Amino acid sequence: MRIRVVGIGADGPAGLSASAQRVVEAADVVLGGRRHLAMLAPSDAQLREEWPSPLRDGLPALLERHEGRTVVALASGDPLVSGIGTTLVELLGEDAVEILPAVSSVALARARMRWSSESTEVVTLVGRDPHRVARSLAPGLRLIVLSSDGGTPAEVAALLTEAGYGPSPLTVLSDLGAPEEARTSGVAATWGAERSPDLNVVAVELVASAPPTLGVLAGLPDDAFEHDGQLTKRDVRASALARLAPMPGQLLWDVGAGAGSVGVEWMRAHPTTRTIAIEERDDRAERVRRNAARLGVPGLDVVVGHAPTVLDGLEAPDAVFVGGGATEPGLIDACWAALRPGGRLVVHGVTLETESVLAERYRAHGGELTRLHVEHAAPIGSFTGWSPARAITQWAVTKDQETPS
Repeated sequence: MRIRVVGIGADGPAGLSASAQRVVEAADVVLGGRRHLAMLAPSDAQLREEWPSPLRDGLPALLERHEGRTVVALASGDPLVSGIGTTLVELLGEDAVEILPAVSSVALARARMRWSSESTEVVTLVGRDPHRVARSLAPGLRLIVLSSDGGTPAEVAALLTEAGYGPSPLTVLSDLGAPEEARTSGVAATWGAERSPDLNVVAVELVASAPPTLGVLAGLPDDAFEHDGQLTKRDVRASALARLAPMPGQLLWDVGAGAGSVGVEWMRAHPTTRTIAIEERDDRAERVRRNAARLGVPGLDVVVGHAPTVLDGLEAPDAVFVGGGATEPGLIDACWAALRPGGRLVVHGVTLETESVLAERYRAHGGELTRLHVEHAAPIGSFTGWSPARAITQWAVTKDQETPS
């Protein structure tokens, strides 16, 4: 099946190019949201149908019903900016979908604010957890936030204030391109809970109330995480992540996640990285979820259960971190077998028993075997001395393309 996706602005069909208007008028079937379909002039010769709910589950049956007909889908602005175009390409393939974009809400928002593309970052909250904004917080950065609905601006303002960015100016641009287009400006800390028009984009100029402590590189402060002591500490965590080497689109298994610090930092490395955190205890699993949300990666997936049993059936990872429990029978073997070719495995241990296991695997598979010693300055009476942390044995290895499981 082939389908054309036509981007339409808030000004309706009048704002379409002549060629896009002809495409819509010639269609046997027009699909779209209720708002988009209501923009069209009545026609007895054309079937019009709203998107199913839930969308992704209902799309295959909807498209199958219209097989053999000329089908056009309407979308807001650029259909590939948090739009139906992306979903249709994923479902039908690139060759089956033609995109006729209009000006996107992102472009319109930047034009209204006079912000260059180079100076802004786009964060979409359309159908997503608003905590995603937290990943992009940095003083001086400009954000274009695509709202899910009229409640999004107030949610964003509250999150910014909680994260120490209360002084940040916010501008809500509603109904962009329509005759009723409007803008409302204020500051995050005093924004309030009043609902905005449902069609809106939020422009944010990030201003911190205090010097920030969370950078973009691995090794966030330990107190950035809620934990009960089960935490891969900052310096050791940075070493592990350097060897896990987060890459766009790749998946990490964080096995025995504890506070989830490694999995959270993996996901903060790029918007498309993903983590499955495996944690046996329910209370710690909830703590991982809280840490992920607060640090801007609410999409982190948590699986509760005992490894290696619970690993069966999970999507194959591109990297695996085992922060504890390496002596569990079959655990390292299961992780190694599941790891994709070219994937990275990093295992930490603090006991002699774990060190023996890692030395054995090092002899079998190679890689790097390292002992990490970290000391921190601490008071000794009226003086200052070095306080050593427990040494960590780290095994890091890459699975060759030809390496069998």
